[in-house]
Amino acid sequence: MKKVDPVELEIFKSIFVSIAEEMGVTLCRSSFSPNIKERKDFSCAVFDGSGRTVAQGDHLPVHLGAMPLSVQSAIEHVDLEPGDTVVLNDPFRGGTHLPDITLVSPVYVKGRSRPAYFVANRAHHSDVGGIAPGSMALATEIFQEGLIIPPVKLVRRGRIDRDVLSLVLANVRTPEEREGDLTAQLAANRIGERRLVEITRKYGFSKISAYMRHLQDYSEQIMRRAIRDIPDGDYLFSDRLDDDGVGRKPVRIRVTVRVRGSSAEVDFGGSDPQVEGSVNANFAITLSATMYVFRCLIRGDVPCNSGLLRPIRLLAPEGSVVNARPPAAVAGGNVETSQRITDVLLGALAKAIPGRVPAASSGTMNNITFGGTHPATGKNFAYYETIGGGMGASPERDGLSGVHTHMTNTRNTPIEALENYLPVRVRRYSLRRDSGGKGRFKGGDGIVREFEFLAPAQVNILSERRRFAPYGLAGGAPGKKGKNILVRNGRKINLGGKVSFRVKAGDKVIVETPGGGGYGKARPGKNKK
Repeated sequence: MKKVDPVELEIFKSIFVSIAEEMGVTLCRSSFSPNIKERKDFSCAVFDGSGRTVAQGDHLPVHLGAMPLSVQSAIEHVDLEPGDTVVLNDPFRGGTHLPDITLVSPVYVKGRSRPAYFVANRAHHSDVGGIAPGSMALATEIFQEGLIIPPVKLVRRGRIDRDVLSLVLANVRTPEEREGDLTAQLAANRIGERRLVEITRKYGFSKISAYMRHLQDYSEQIMRRAIRDIPDGDYLFSDRLDDDGVGRKPVRIRVTVRVRGSSAEVDFGGSDPQVEGSVNANFAITLSATMYVFRCLIRGDVPCNSGLLRPIRLLAPEGSVVNARPPAAVAGGNVETSQRITDVLLGALAKAIPGRVPAASSGTMNNITFGGTHPATGKNFAYYETIGGGMGASPERDGLSGVHTHMTNTRNTPIEALENYLPVRVRRYSLRRDSGGKGRFKGGDGIVREFEFLAPAQVNILSERRRFAPYGLAGGAPGKKGKNILVRNGRKINLGGKVSFRVKAGDKVIVETPGGGGYGKARPGKNKK
């Protein structure tokens, strides 16, 4: 890497990250839905003129690693002019799953005829159509999951294209909320664009673009150093998804991590072919999970940008569950398979660098969506949330309890906000005691969340680790498996991990999330409770 002023490098890193963070604050404060405003299910990032990531906010790993592919898709498919913004959610053009809508805006500066930079954000919308409220149905093809948006202009030279917006809003159950969230996303990009123009006026395009390159080169250098600390070798690990939501057959994900010097090859050969259900992951998801895991190997802070992936070669067989092709259903690939990809990568690296990798965390986002007609307003409602679980124990300490882990980084929806917005009452929200795996260090406990429905609704649950528990390491016990329960007329009915059903007023749904795996053999007489 060319020698640069380390003080200026740190200054520009902070400037670029602050722009992405300010975009996130703008999106959060101006959004309409609880999923974005309360849970913060969104991500923002800054890109250079070639569409490579320069900086990102402290947002969701599953979004951020995939977003450069959406930016590249926008560049390739749309003739971008000043003031334009592209909207897309197509999972086979850089998207993750259909509820995640991405907005990409070029940033033009004085004296340049091409975009100098790009800004983008991705937010999970509570409904984008499809066969079930929340657009997370147990589908068998992507067309059942909602409206597919290829890269098209939502804004042309500063003006919203009302035809495109109307087309989107006509295909969702909650058009007012969707319009509010989309305009919040537009506002976030405008903030990012404004800040980049301001710093370019102050420092000049040449200096800004140079430090964007320097930061990517620096991140590459740090990643190569981290990989060099791993002994050369081939490290294999496999794990299973419970099922695909259609049949009962487990879905295998297998990886071989080959380390040679300062480079690594991540090969998912041997993973199962894409399946009928919705747990298929596209290439963008697998890339995101791979970037996340290798980033976790770096001790301390490092700019999270495209440079991190330069030393890593990813092999994901086309047509497999980790690189599905259309028209595969993919809603669960983003939220569930991304977590299992993370688990198998960490499992492989635990063989390479024992004593540095934690046991498996809960391994699922415990997705619940529901919708119907609100009795107080007569309008449709649709709601989505993920529920945390237990973190796997590390070689040094117990796992945290009741948290989101790995590919998700959202918050919970506060009970007050949920009950104010929806015809539902939260009867219980607590830790699931003793659900973490035992060991020298104990896995974190999962969560119990109990909903009582005050009106009829359609409910969908998309969850994992209901059949196969999160693994422990170095002799630690696995975490406790999750459970989904319907309570009707006082009778408890055990549900599967992936289920769609209707509830009546008075019905209760209980989601018990998995605990994390334990680490190390428990010492005699000192088992942790």
